[in-house]
Amino acid sequence: MTCSAGRAQNWGGGVDDDDLHYGFTFQYVLSEFKILKKATWRNPVPELDGSFSSNDSLNLIYSKPSAGFGIGFVGNKRLTSHTDLRFTPTLVFSDRILVYGYSGRDAIEKKIQSTLVDLPVGLKLKSDRRGNFRAYVIGGARYSIDISSKKKTNNDLVTDPAEKFVNNKKAFLSYEAGLGLDLYFEYFKMSPEIKLSYSMNDVLKHETNRYVTPLDKLMLRHLTFSLFFE
Repeated sequence: MTCSAGRAQNWGGGVDDDDLHYGFTFQYVLSEFKILKKATWRNPVPELDGSFSSNDSLNLIYSKPSAGFGIGFVGNKRLTSHTDLRFTPTLVFSDRILVYGYSGRDAIEKKIQSTLVDLPVGLKLKSDRRGNFRAYVIGGARYSIDISSKKKTNNDLVTDPAEKFVNNKKAFLSYEAGLGLDLYFEYFKMSPEIKLSYSMNDVLKHETNRYVTPLDKLMLRHLTFSLFFE
């Protein structure tokens, strides 16, 4: 009886014994840019400045962390007792914010709205199990596709220079790494995880307007807090 009770307590639905199992995830996402500016980023561009006067010089550009959320699916392939291959397609709703500071006028915030389909593939390396707990690290790559409406990002439809959009590329690759903890319950396993991802290349769509012209590159960073249920 004691042995059976102990096994039921730590069973976790038996997911670790399956060669292939599935689950779902909820995510809280913090996004921000690493900004690389052109050497001439402070220089005014008269034909793009519209109502800006010569006193309204650009003196800073920075990115504010912005929160979002995601929901997704988990596919887990058991390779060894301590190694899994994971595929976790996720739909992520996340904004990114750039702030432009000018002398002579208030700062301007430009919000880049996005709805991403994230397609991450990762290798999960697990420690030995201790009772109802197991620690792990994970690393891999992610392909992201922005499915936001083109109407909300089309600069050709905007006549006011002050209302122009800063747009990101529709698809890009990132690398990511994180750590987490498997918590075993009687019929399922729950895993809180924290992960950092960083775009491999520039995500900025290079267009001609007062907000994009000073920028050389934008690299995207995500800090993701996830709860997996398997």
